[in-house]
Amino acid sequence: MSGVQLAFFSVDPFRGSSEPGRDTAFLVMLAFLVSFLFIRTSARMIRAQVSWWPGNVETSSGLHIHHLVWGICLMTAAGFLAFAFETPASPWYQIAAVCFGVGAGLTFDEFALWVNLSDVYWSKQGRVSLDAVVLVTAFMMLIVIGTKPFGIEGNESPVTTVTAVAGDLVLIVITFLKGRIGLGALAVFVPGLALWGALRLGKPHSPWGRRRYSGKKLARAQKRFPPDSLGHRMRDGFLNAIGGRPDPPAPSADV
Repeated sequence: MSGVQLAFFSVDPFRGSSEPGRDTAFLVMLAFLVSFLFIRTSARMIRAQVSWWPGNVETSSGLHIHHLVWGICLMTAAGFLAFAFETPASPWYQIAAVCFGVGAGLTFDEFALWVNLSDVYWSKQGRVSLDAVVLVTAFMMLIVIGTKPFGIEGNESPVTTVTAVAGDLVLIVITFLKGRIGLGALAVFVPGLALWGALRLGKPHSPWGRRRYSGKKLARAQKRFPPDSLGHRMRDGFLNAIGGRPDPPAPSADV
């Protein structure tokens, strides 16, 4: 059956050795990105009212079926089938991996809907979906190139492993609470960054900042993270390019 395998994924492009697990992870990542870019482009075409582009999927009663529904169904089916196959080297396992990645891309494009339980796709709240896609992509890339979470090599004792992971998780959670999401995600793979993120100043509107910052410390955080900083502008420009500009906030009704 090896001759039937997807040949261009049978060799690890980063180390040149056959590693079916990492090969399959690369397939999932590629399918995830292609799926997300396609469905986001489709949504932008519908928003622009391009006449020849098919519209949203609606039932005869007018119910709009979000694409995360198709994504969840596809991930469920692909995940179940993958467990039924004998080995990751099987071409059918790789096909299931592609289907899982496609489903994940469809689902994460509407991540903000999970959080808000409301259709906020084109609002500022909807930007959470793009943040989630960027973080998931970075996580997948680090796994594909062989980076090990928490720096664990696999030859440590159970006590050492549990202690190290628990300590890192506490610091990573603090980093997330301070609003340093990218730094917290990277800290999962880069030892030492978790401590750096936990000790650094948090963003003023983060959960940590709202509960713990006042007076001079709040002023420092506001000065360090102004809403019109270069970092914010670069982030907004990048997200606008891949996801489209959010709708302006609705004007408040006069009382």
